Amino acid sequence: MILYGRNAVHEALRAGRRPVRRAWATRGAAREPWLAAAGVPVEVVDAAAVAARCGSDAHQGVCAEAGPYPYADAAALLGAGDGVLVVLDEVQDVQNLGAIARTAECAGAAGLLIGERRSAEVTPAACKASAGAVEHLPVARVRNVADALGEAKAAGWWCYGAAADARAVPWTAPDWTGPVVLVLGAEGKGLRPRVAAACDQLVALPLRGRIASLNVGAAAAALLYEIARRRTS
Repeated sequence: MILYGRNAVHEALRAGRRPVRRAWATRGAAREPWLAAAGVPVEVVDAAAVAARCGSDAHQGVCAEAGPYPYADAAALLGAGDGVLVVLDEVQDVQNLGAIARTAECAGAAGLLIGERRSAEVTPAACKASAGAVEHLPVARVRNVADALGEAKAAGWWCYGAAADARAVPWTAPDWTGPVVLVLGAEGKGLRPRVAAACDQLVALPLRGRIASLNVGAAAAALLYEIARRRTS
């Protein structure tokens, strides 16, 4: 995998969860202390060569060859039975995946679960969008999201699904303490019926303007920081 962007490459080196074999950097980026001290070969090239290597102009002057993304074990995350887990139901935009992973990591979530099919994967673009958060946050893939929620409930987690639904309670109503799973649905269509039915409770954010919904990344940020506030207050 060719990672690109200063934060994505820096956090991969800092986390040490997968090998980073070599890097390509512009003269300015090569002078970054963290890159100079990384202990990997760095070839100084121009910006066009970096872009050609990683396939993106959003490289910020650096890219690196890394090992495959080390997905976590879903059973281990579900078996931990504490903290906050975020589950994404067919979220397909890698920018949203990256943004949610960044927020989840910053808010102290224990991990992120995504589906194996019809879902965005941890690609170089997702790594860049997460600002390298996916290098620290455990991300696991599950075959069936609804079944994974069933396993979570059996392990003692309480599952909350974000939904603009008549059955949903306000986001301030849940207790939000103890083992919590926050489930977020796909762009546009939200949670699938079987996934919504697998949740213990549905929650809704207030919408007081003229737009009918929030971006899934924005909804994740609002809910995760409400959970963090409640768990520390």
